[in-house]
Amino acid sequence: MSTHPAPRARMTLGDLAAKKDAGEPIVMVTAYDHPGAQVAEVAGVDMVLVGDSAAMTVLGYDSTVSVTVDEMIMLTAAVRRGLSAPLLVGDLPFGSYEASDAVAVATAQRFVKEAGCDLVKLERGGTSVDRARAIVAAGIPVVGHVGLTPQTATALGGYRAQGRAADDALAVIDDALALQQAGCTLLVIEAVPAEVTAALVPLLDIPVIGIGAGADADGQVLVFHDLLGIYGGPAAKFVKRYADLRTAAIDGIRQYADEVRDRAYPAAEHTYAMAPGESARLQELLTQR
Repeated sequence: MSTHPAPRARMTLGDLAAKKDAGEPIVMVTAYDHPGAQVAEVAGVDMVLVGDSAAMTVLGYDSTVSVTVDEMIMLTAAVRRGLSAPLLVGDLPFGSYEASDAVAVATAQRFVKEAGCDLVKLERGGTSVDRARAIVAAGIPVVGHVGLTPQTATALGGYRAQGRAADDALAVIDDALALQQAGCTLLVIEAVPAEVTAALVPLLDIPVIGIGAGADADGQVLVFHDLLGIYGGPAAKFVKRYADLRTAAIDGIRQYADEVRDRAYPAAEHTYAMAPGESARLQELLTQR
């Protein structure tokens, strides 16, 4: 397959709705930098999420709660510069939208103006429903997120599946319905039993993107570093690794280090040469000194 396919038309929100209506799965992937965005672009995905998972995958924090708005905007702007066709979703980090509608709208506006986002994402139901409604009223499309919400994982008992009991599953569904009512364009549902997703999708008019939520969602999203085997930490049950780039990178750098120490690199083909006669001329000049 060519690494430089023909340019695609830019995705629209209407395209997402049409895909849901036609039963055509929506493909979303995370990306956190310009090269990752270019890979996602050429691979032909529909949407790219600059998730706050960047806190752990690329910034080295212990959880998602530490990443700041400025850090997320910097990463999101880099991804924007690498994308053409896919829709771009920016993740509003913990503490950047919960306090009030005004704070939420101001943060969302920064993601649109400074990073070029097409949509912004926020987590949970509850007060987040009001924040989503305010952002939508300000003219910015919103992606909701229910189920396992990493920003509040501690309150949920850790990084564990949600909705295993019927009452808990109903709470997830109610949050999803409330977010749709608030005007969300899309919904991410994370780490819930497949039965919950199967029950939810027919109740919603908006597309549902699953991550660890079974095959009945309207689309799927995975973390770039997880699916390509770049991130060295433990992987969730729902992660399928389609490549092992971390091992390939370690092997490549180890070989480079060995060749440098053995003076096998750089070889002649990696080295520039002076124009004919200029080396001797340089020696003459040095001798004259």
